[in-house]
Amino acid sequence: MEEKTSVTIHDIARKLRVSASTVSRALNDNPRISKATKEKIKALALKLGYQPNTIASNLRTQKTHTIGIVVPLINRHFFSTFISGVEDVAFEAGYNVIISQSKDLLLKEKQIVNSMFSNRVDGLITSLSMQTNDFDHFKMFTNKNIPLIFFDRIAPQLEANKIIVDDFACGYSATQHLIDKGYQRIAHLAGPTVLNTYHDRMEGYKSALKKNHLPAEDDLIICNRLTRMDGQEAIKQLLALKNPPDAVFCGNDTSALSMIVYLKSQGIRIPEDFGIVGFSNEPFSEVVTPSISTLKQPAQEMGRKAAELIINEIENKALPRTYQTITMPTELIIRESSSRKKA
Repeated sequence: MEEKTSVTIHDIARKLRVSASTVSRALNDNPRISKATKEKIKALALKLGYQPNTIASNLRTQKTHTIGIVVPLINRHFFSTFISGVEDVAFEAGYNVIISQSKDLLLKEKQIVNSMFSNRVDGLITSLSMQTNDFDHFKMFTNKNIPLIFFDRIAPQLEANKIIVDDFACGYSATQHLIDKGYQRIAHLAGPTVLNTYHDRMEGYKSALKKNHLPAEDDLIICNRLTRMDGQEAIKQLLALKNPPDAVFCGNDTSALSMIVYLKSQGIRIPEDFGIVGFSNEPFSEVVTPSISTLKQPAQEMGRKAAELIINEIENKALPRTYQTITMPTELIIRESSSRKKA
């Protein structure tokens, strides 16, 4: 049985009695080719099952038209929405996106970054794992002048574009809101403070307490991975204190939810007896009872901005590069979990 060979641009050119260069230009939307000719060539290419040789094309152009994205957890609403924003812009610009998750593990993050580099992505967009405390694995990108963008959890020491929110202001506003509602002993559940996000939110929390002449006690601050189990263990630890808190600002909505579930199981009323503010505005935060007060990040807009920045860098690699840190706006969303009427 004769093996079927792949269709080439020369096959299309012979059938339409045009040059191979005309077919190539039409398939690449070259403005020199008329709309009618493009449509005719593309229709025949589709009918014949033509597939472009992307490997050969990549070797010629030294570009793969691929952007890598590394996030801690794909199943978190913030990260999945960010990825959606990147994909919208990348698709319109003719780029593919490769997505991977570190599961908040440094070793896995290193392996993924090495793989992205080996597969010659044109640029990398990343948010660090909770374990990341060194950044040498990203230097293969900066050393080769391959565009690199950090978002949310960033590497301050590396020269790269960065997209963040004002985590200090978020920590301050969440804590000040709880103070305004009459809570007096406010705890904070943070992620690892080696990361800028959690460090800055904690500093904002402390600043609000100091401004209102309230103590920032070590016993009221707990750092962990912010999982559901971590949230439950943290609230047990806080309630066991000789002088327990009457409110908590949580580093994410997942831990805030687990605290609410435990508090309700103990007959503690929310927000009458205990106030809670989360972070990230996960979809469940609006529909649980009580609904969770939280900080909303503009994830979609952050993703779109990251894609615009990295594509601009890829397309203009020869130009002198300047780096910027873009701070996006946030919103404190007040819901039932903190809406106690101040006495």
